[in-house]
Amino acid sequence: MRVSARARIVGWMLVVVGLALSVSIFATWTSLNARLDNRVNHELSNEAEKLRLYATTATGGQVTDVEHLLAGYLAINAPDRWETFFSIVDGRAHMVTGIEPPVRLDTDDDFVARLAAATDTENGTIETAKGTVQYAVIPVTVHPDRRPGHFVVAVFYDFHRDEIVDAVRVLGLSALAAMALAGAAGWFVAGRVLAPVRLVSQTAEQISDSSDLTRRLDVPGDDDVAALAGTFNHMLDRLERTFVVQRNFMDDAGHELRTPITVIRGHLELMSDDPADRAETLALVTDELDRMNRIVDDLLTLAKAEQPGFLTMDDVELADLTVSVVAKSRALGERRWRVDEVAEARLPADRQRLTQALMQLVANAVRHTKDGDLIAVGSAVRDGSVELWVRDSGPGVAPADRERIFGRFMRGAGRTGAHDGAGLGLAIVRSIAEAHGGRVTVTEASGGGACFVMTLPLWELWRFGEPDSDR
Repeated sequence: MRVSARARIVGWMLVVVGLALSVSIFATWTSLNARLDNRVNHELSNEAEKLRLYATTATGGQVTDVEHLLAGYLAINAPDRWETFFSIVDGRAHMVTGIEPPVRLDTDDDFVARLAAATDTENGTIETAKGTVQYAVIPVTVHPDRRPGHFVVAVFYDFHRDEIVDAVRVLGLSALAAMALAGAAGWFVAGRVLAPVRLVSQTAEQISDSSDLTRRLDVPGDDDVAALAGTFNHMLDRLERTFVVQRNFMDDAGHELRTPITVIRGHLELMSDDPADRAETLALVTDELDRMNRIVDDLLTLAKAEQPGFLTMDDVELADLTVSVVAKSRALGERRWRVDEVAEARLPADRQRLTQALMQLVANAVRHTKDGDLIAVGSAVRDGSVELWVRDSGPGVAPADRERIFGRFMRGAGRTGAHDGAGLGLAIVRSIAEAHGGRVTVTEASGGGACFVMTLPLWELWRFGEPDSDR
C-alpha cells in the first residue's frame, strides 16, 4: 500500500508529539502521586504534633481524665476533606468526629482492637469499601487515669488519588484534542509545503505521457522546495535542449545523407563488369562516402555545441592564434594571404574551437575566391570585446543572405570550388562563437568582398562551468 509523503510527515509528527505528551502526562502523574504521598504523611505527622501541643498547652496540664482530653480535642479539631478522626478509650471506640466520613472505621471491632494494642505512634493502611485508607494511631496517657487512650487519624487515600486521576484524565483528553488539532494543522501545512513537490510529480508525469518539455514550474520563494523546482526547471531546460539537438541531428542527417546514399545505391545498381566502369564507380562511391563522413562529423560538432563539455577553456594568445591560422591556411589555395592585425592580449577560450571556426571561415573564403585573390585574417580588442575576422576580395554576400547563410545546409552563391560542401561550415562557426558567449556577423569588406567577424566578450565566463578533463 502506497503511503504519501504528506501522510508520513503528519504520522511521524503525531508520533513525536504523542511521545512528548505521553512523557509529560506520565511525569505529571508521578509527580502528583509523590506529592500526595508526602502530603498524607505530613498530615498524619502534623495531627500527632497538634495533639501533643493541645495536651501540654491548651489544657494547662490540668486534665486528669483521658476521655475528657480526647473529647476536648475532637471538639475543637475538625478533619480536612476525605479525612476522619476518632478516639479509643480502654480498648473500645469512644468518639468520632462530627463530620460523617465516607466509611465508619470506628465500627470495625477488629480494626479498633488492633489499634488499641499500639503502645507507640504507628502508621498503616487498611482496605475498606471506599478504597485504601492510610491511618496513624497515637497512644494517649493521662495521669492518674490508668485507662489507655488512642487517637486515630484516617485519610481516605483513594479519594485524593481519584482527584489526581481526574486531573490526569483531563490532561490526557486535552492532549488528544491537541494532537488532533496538531494533526489537522500539520496536514494543512504539509499539504502547502509539499504542493510544489506534487506539482513536480504531476509535471513529470504529464511530460512522460505527452513528451511536452516546454512545461515549467512556478514556485515563488527561496526555500528548499523553490530550489527543487528551480533545479527541476533547469533539468527540463537541458532535456529540452538535448531533445532539440537530437531531433535536429536526426532531421539533418536524414535530410543530407539521403542524397549520397541514393547516389551510391544508383551507381552500384548500374555498375557493369567493365573494369573502367568499376573503377569510375568506385571512385564516385569513395568520394560520396568521404562527403558523408564530413557531413556526419559536422553534424556531430553541431550537436556537441549544445552540450556541456563542448569547450576546453584555456588562456589563448590572440597574436599566436591569428598567425598560426594564416600559416595553416596557405595550403588551401593560391591566394594572397595576409595578416591584417594582431591583438596583443589573452582570451579565456577554447583554442582548438576558435582555430576550427577561423579555418571554416578561411575555407569558405577559398571556395568563393580565385587564385590570386586576397584573403586576410586579423584580431583586435575593441570596446572590451575581441574581434577575430577573415575577409576576402571575392564577390561578397548579398545583404539579404547575410543572416540566412549561418543556418544549417544553407549555401551561398558565387562558389568557385569544384566541390560543394554540405552547408554546415558557417553553422559550426556560429555555434562556436555562441558557445563562447559571442556572435558572428558578415559585412562588406573595404574594397569589396566579404568580411566575417567573430565578436567575443573578453572576460566572458564559460557558460558550461568547469572544463571537461576527459577532453
